Amino acid sequence: MTDPIAVTDAERRLFDDGGRRTDSGYVVSVPVRWSDMDVYQHINHARMVTLLEEARIPWLFYDDKPTVLLRKGCLVADLHVKYQGQIRHDESPISVTMHVERLRAVDFTVGYEVRPRGADLDSKPAVVASTQLVSFDIDTQRPRRMTAEEKAYLASFQRS
Repeated sequence: MTDPIAVTDAERRLFDDGGRRTDSGYVVSVPVRWSDMDVYQHINHARMVTLLEEARIPWLFYDDKPTVLLRKGCLVADLHVKYQGQIRHDESPISVTMHVERLRAVDFTVGYEVRPRGADLDSKPAVVASTQLVSFDIDTQRPRRMTAEEKAYLASFQRS
């Protein structure tokens, strides 16, 4: 069995956009697949959760991020998704802005704003969501305290 940490970022990338820091958070463009649609040509609810997960990868799990250790163990403890508008497949790739809403010793809450391709980052998001993530030690099966570097990186994405 290969070590998942040994895989390079180039091999791990789901899509080309590695994201960028903005005044409002970390923004990633995530492509929407044909299979992400429902019968009404909107993004399916369960698939939206997957797209949010995919948006987190370049922000938190790439080799150059101080939070790379989360690749070894990070659990979703809570998830909320609120739909405020429609996003259709032809509005892909979606723009996902992420920020940290709450930061504690072993967990943090990510806030998301999802907009269709080309929408202004100040416009009303079509989807707002939050995910509470817990840093987890797989070997001990217990939450893991985040390092000072992890916490500092995450704190830099908290909104005033």
